[in-house]
Amino acid sequence: MHILFNSLFLIAGLKWGDWRNWSQYHSTILFFWFGDLLYNFLCKNYLMWEYKETMFGQHLLPNHLTVSLLIMFVAYPASVLIYLGNLPETTMKKALWLLFWVTLFSLVEYINLHYLDLIEHHHGWTMAWSVIFNLLVFFMLLLHYKYPIVALILSIPIILFFVMYFKVPIY
Repeated sequence: MHILFNSLFLIAGLKWGDWRNWSQYHSTILFFWFGDLLYNFLCKNYLMWEYKETMFGQHLLPNHLTVSLLIMFVAYPASVLIYLGNLPETTMKKALWLLFWVTLFSLVEYINLHYLDLIEHHHGWTMAWSVIFNLLVFFMLLLHYKYPIVALILSIPIILFFVMYFKVPIY
């Protein structure tokens, strides 16, 4: 099922992504990847959310890490190319565009959590936290695109907050 979802992101990315200017978004895609890789490293034995696959897809995507890598290499670049490549001009339209992406990612997670059993939440993580997290992610992607150093510096207290709040054991 994750293959289907990622295929839809890929098709959308091919159709609506700004491939002509992909190099403008390259560092922001890497920023997105780094954040997810850091989550998978720090939370390896203490996942807040864990991807699962249906019985039909388990031979291709047998665990959380393989699903996560698929999402990183397909859905994230496609999303960034659409999100930043079609960024509106006005502040109000940018805010609505950001909220659209937060809603999209949150809705996909909600469906995967409650209807398709493709994700599980652990250690106090909830859909409310996912919505907040998605809001932070899409804000930080936009910030990184415009001001990469500021985004990197601001990421530090955000990461520390989540690690401390959810008592992620760092060892």
